[in-house]
Amino acid sequence: MTREFFRELVEEAIDTIPRKFAREVRNLAIVIEDEPSEALLEEMDMDEGDSLLGLYQGTPLNERGWGYGNQLPDRITLFQAVIEDDCNGDEDEIVIAIGETLIHELGHYFGMTEDEIMEIEERYWRGEPDPDEPKSDESA
Repeated sequence: MTREFFRELVEEAIDTIPRKFAREVRNLAIVIEDEPSEALLEEMDMDEGDSLLGLYQGTPLNERGWGYGNQLPDRITLFQAVIEDDCNGDEDEIVIAIGETLIHELGHYFGMTEDEIMEIEERYWRGEPDPDEPKSDESA
C-alpha cells in the first residue's frame, strides 16, 4: 500500500474517532513511519511477537505547568507496515486499527489512564457514541 493511500485511510479513521479529541488537540503532529526501530522496541520493553502500532511522544496535557510553551509539537507516530501486517492488508480493518491506535495515543496526550483509554476504545469497537458528546438535533 502506498504512503499516500495510507494517509487517506488515516484521514478516514480520524473522522471515526470521538470528535472531542479532534476539538481539543493543539500542537500535535501525526507522523507515519514504516515500522519502529529495534532500539525503540527495546526501549519500550516490547516482547517478541508484540506489535507497536503507534506511539505518543510529548508532554501530556495534565503534566504541563504554567510555564509550558514555545515547544515543538507533540507527536503521534503510526507504524504503517505494522498496522498493515496486523490487519492482513484489509482496508476496513486498517481504518479501524488506525482509529483505535489514534484513540489510544490521544488518550496519552490527554493524560488519561489506561482504564479510561480502554473504556473509550471499547465504545469505539462497539460503535457507541461518546456519552460526553452532545447529541445532534436531527430535526433542525
